[in-house]
Amino acid sequence: MIVGTARFDLRLHGVQSLKQKRSVIQRLLHQLRTSCPVSVAEVGHNDLLQRSLIGACIVSTSEELIDSVLRRLETKIETSGSVEMIDSETELIHYGELLH
Repeated sequence: MIVGTARFDLRLHGVQSLKQKRSVIQRLLHQLRTSCPVSVAEVGHNDLLQRSLIGACIVSTSEELIDSVLRRLETKIETSGSVEMIDSETELIHYGELLH
């Protein structure tokens, strides 16, 4: 089993309240969940108006599949138009042996 994780550090432009930030982030999270087979959530910068840290996770037996999905996720975020990507980080974690 391989777990792929990603963190995306984002900047939101023009956000004037936490309510407006939540709206932008919830809309982005919904788009990501419906377009990619991942679990996503806001995992940091919760009290900052114009910053957000998004975490994503996917489980598979294929590193290639995980890499592909996480790259597609990053592209979706970059082309969303609602946020600017400041930084991203991915990690693959291997657990146990493959069962046959």
